[in-house]
Amino acid sequence: MSLFRLDASIRPGTSAGAELADIVEAEWTAAHPDEPVVRRHLGTDPLPADAWAQAHLGALTPEPDRSPAQREALAFAVSLVAELAAAETVLLAVPLYNFGVSQHFKAWVDLVVAGAPLGSPVLKGKPTVLATVRGGGYAPGTPREGWDHSTPYLRRVLADMWQADLTIVERELTLAATSPGMEHLRDLAAGLHAQALTAARDAGRATAARCLPRTVSH
Repeated sequence: MSLFRLDASIRPGTSAGAELADIVEAEWTAAHPDEPVVRRHLGTDPLPADAWAQAHLGALTPEPDRSPAQREALAFAVSLVAELAAAETVLLAVPLYNFGVSQHFKAWVDLVVAGAPLGSPVLKGKPTVLATVRGGGYAPGTPREGWDHSTPYLRRVLADMWQADLTIVERELTLAATSPGMEHLRDLAAGLHAQALTAARDAGRATAARCLPRTVSH
């Protein structure tokens, strides 16, 4: 039994998403203190820029005709799929960047798709927590309603494509405390922060409970 955790922030020391993921992880490890946590940090250790193209083309090329670069990239993509397959629980911390999904995370998704059998639901039924954060406000009725092109994509890939048992913990207005012009939103932001921390604890506890060791009958 293991937890696979993936982070995508380019600012690991001050990541609001990592704060939420840390809480989820702490609850999981409290329930499973002897079980491993496997980590991959795409923000500090990004995937090779050309890996997806080589893996994708390699998958479309008969094995004897693949170039060394295609074989290497395809093997790497298969290893990413194996990381997910080996985990009992998956935890992802993915921020909104420039109104879209992090390029680091998108590269990882594309490689997993290249390394898995076509159409494979690589997270089918697997407890998966997504911690996602947004610097501004994108709720219905706000000036930037509809500008969040990350969360719908993440839900589509994780829940619909990969069929994860998905729980989303999200927080908005993370920049209100430090950004000029957002002073009037700071009380609202503080409330949303508190709600997100509670949601992260609840998600961690619920996920940990779902992964309790099975008893053996004699």
